[in-house]
Amino acid sequence: MTKTRSPRFTARYGPWAVITGASDGIGREIARSAAARGSNVVLVARRQDRLEALAQELQSTHDVEARVIAVDLTETSGVERVLRETGGLDVGLLAAGAGFGTSGPFVDVPLEDERTMLELNCGAVLSLTHHFARRFVDRGRGGIVLLSSIVAFQGVPRAAHYAATKAWVQTLAEGLRRELAPSGVDVVASAPGPVASGFAERANMQIGAALKPELVGAATLDALGRSTTVRPGWLSKLLGYSLATLPRFGRTLVMSAVMGGMTKHQQKPDRDRSTLPSSGQRQAS
Repeated sequence: MTKTRSPRFTARYGPWAVITGASDGIGREIARSAAARGSNVVLVARRQDRLEALAQELQSTHDVEARVIAVDLTETSGVERVLRETGGLDVGLLAAGAGFGTSGPFVDVPLEDERTMLELNCGAVLSLTHHFARRFVDRGRGGIVLLSSIVAFQGVPRAAHYAATKAWVQTLAEGLRRELAPSGVDVVASAPGPVASGFAERANMQIGAALKPELVGAATLDALGRSTTVRPGWLSKLLGYSLATLPRFGRTLVMSAVMGGMTKHQQKPDRDRSTLPSSGQRQAS
């Protein structure tokens, strides 16, 4: 979905947007959607080659300025570099799209993988959101996009810690939306269902029906300033609202069956846990 330039959007959230996880999936599509609306973009992820290719695309297609910061946001130095290199820019929008997931039995996933996911999905989001929220309050306007998930609203067996990180993001977004609104700062949580991106492969899941990332990116920015939580696309709405009719334990039972299907290929008889490979992988963006 392509949007035309929007002076109203850039007046409130421009002229610069910082987008993490921009080398792939939803983060990349949020960057494309922001640039299509007229925002200059700072693209943040680990893979410099992909970031540079996207920067060239956005500059030629939308006639905006695009800067690249290739860093690992699980490291304090990576977050600090983002803050340092954006300090002189009039940033009005933060989209924290970087993240990854793990799957499979909690006791089988190496603790280091879970700690790394926690640092990226929550720690880096905390540091960036705190910094830019302060700037936006001083600025008198701005927007923050946080990436939640359909798994954020209940416990999810075989993705227990990943779901917990997204529940943290969802709760943060809900609280900040009301807290920052009087200062002119909009906050939205984007809670999509399965998305056709590199996420499933990195999380060692097999996903059937999935949304296109470009649909999620555009719908998320459309909801900024209008909603607390957006469930972009028909699949997100179908799954989200169907689960919402159930009590919390019922949602957990349903998600247990869903995640069991997505991770069925991992299940082997007579497993030796000491030799199992990691079912969670570092975020490739």
